[in-house]
Amino acid sequence: MNKGHVWTNFAGDQSCRPAVFERPGAPAEVAEAIGRAAAAGRTVRVAGAGHSFTDGVLTDGTLLSLERMNRVLDIDPATGLVRVEAGISLGALSAVMYDHGLAFANLGDIDVQSIAGATGTGTHGTGITLPNLSAGLKSIQLALADGSILEVGEGMDPDAWRAARVSMGALGVVTAVTLQAVPAFTLSAEDTTAPLETVLRSLDERVDSNDHFGFFAFPHSELAMTKTWNRTSAAPRPRSRAGAWCHDVLLTNHAYLGVCLLGRARRGWIPALNRLASAYSGTTRYVDRSYRVFATPRRVPLTEMEYAIPREYAAEAVRTVMKIAERREFDVPAPLEVRFVASDDAYLSPAGGRGTCYIAVHQFAGIPWEQYFRTVEQAMIDFGGRPHWGKRHFLNAEMLRRQYPHWDRFQAVRARLDPHGVFTNDHIRRVLGRPVGAGEPA
Repeated sequence: MNKGHVWTNFAGDQSCRPAVFERPGAPAEVAEAIGRAAAAGRTVRVAGAGHSFTDGVLTDGTLLSLERMNRVLDIDPATGLVRVEAGISLGALSAVMYDHGLAFANLGDIDVQSIAGATGTGTHGTGITLPNLSAGLKSIQLALADGSILEVGEGMDPDAWRAARVSMGALGVVTAVTLQAVPAFTLSAEDTTAPLETVLRSLDERVDSNDHFGFFAFPHSELAMTKTWNRTSAAPRPRSRAGAWCHDVLLTNHAYLGVCLLGRARRGWIPALNRLASAYSGTTRYVDRSYRVFATPRRVPLTEMEYAIPREYAAEAVRTVMKIAERREFDVPAPLEVRFVASDDAYLSPAGGRGTCYIAVHQFAGIPWEQYFRTVEQAMIDFGGRPHWGKRHFLNAEMLRRQYPHWDRFQAVRARLDPHGVFTNDHIRRVLGRPVGAGEPA
C-alpha cells in the first residue's frame, strides 16, 4: 500500500494522486483491497498500462495497479484456449502464444496495453471479417464490490457476459481472462501510397478482398498511406533489423516527430509538410509473424479521438473529416487513421451490431485540439458514430444512451454487480451516468 503516489498515463496528459495506491498480486489481494476501500468509503479504479487518452483511471480514492498480475496461467495448443492474468500486455502475450503455436486473430497497431484494458475499452485492429479484441474472450473473472469473485462467460450469466466484455472497469476489477487464440500465422505485408480518391472509390473492394486493410490520410495531401496485409503460407521474410529500424523508428517516429515540431513552430508550413511526409513514405513489403506486422512503435506525442461508424458511410465520412482537418483554423499535421472491423454483440461495443469503420483523428502535442475534435465529433454523430472508450470524446451518458440499443441491459448488470458505485469516478459518471442502485459511497 502506497500513499502519496502520483499516477500518470503514457501520454503524460492525465494524472491523479489517489488516497491509496496498491499493487495486488492475486485475485484474493484484489478482493481485500476492494474491501478496505469500501469500508473506508473510497471508490476504486484500476490502472493497466495507462495507454488511454481519457480520464478513465483517475481517482482520489483507491487506485489498483495490475502490473504484478501479468502471468500466463494456462495454454492449451489443442483448443487454443489461453488463460492469463489481467495485467499482461498484448505484446508479451503474443510472444508467449507464438512459442506455443498460437496467436491473436487480430491486433491493433500498438501492443503495450494490458489485456484487460484493451478489451475493456473495445480496442480493435483492422479486418472486416474480424471483430474487436473483446469478442475473442471466452470468460472473464471479476472481483466485485462485495469482495466476491465472479466468473462470467457465454454459458455463465449471459447478461453479465455481454456487459463485462466492454465495461471500462465499471462492473468490477478484471483479474483474469480466458481467450480464444488461433493457430499462429504469417502475414504478407505491403505498406505503400496511393491517391486518396482512388482508395475511396475502391474502398469496398480493398476492404472485402484483403484479410486486413486500413490507411492513413494526411490533410492537404492527395496521397493515402495504405496497409494491406494477408495471410500467407510463405516462410517469413522479415525486414532486416536495420530496415525495420529505418522504417519503424527513424521514419515513422523520428522523422515524423521532426515534421510535427517544424509544423508546430511554423503553422503555415503544415500543408506542404503533410504533402512531403506522405510523398516520401515509400513502399515496404515483407513477410513476418502476424503480431510483428500488426504492431509498431508509436513515440510521437499525439492526442487522439476515434469514432466507429457503419462501414457503408466510410468514404463519405473520410471526405467530410478531411475537409474539416484542412480548415485553416485547425492546423492539423497529424493524419486520419481508417480501419474496419466486424460486428459483435457486447452491449457497449462501439462495433456492436454492425460492420464498422473506425476513423481516428490526431493532434500533435502543443497544438490546440479541442475545437477540431468537437467539430469532427459532430460530423461523426451525424453518421451514427460511437466513440472509442479509450480515446477522447465529449459525449455524456444521455447522448451515448441513444447510440446503444442495449444500454439499459448494461445498466441493469451494473446495478446488480456494483449497486453502490464502488467502481466509479468522474469519467464513469459522465459517460455511464450514476449507478442506478442504492447510491454511491460518500
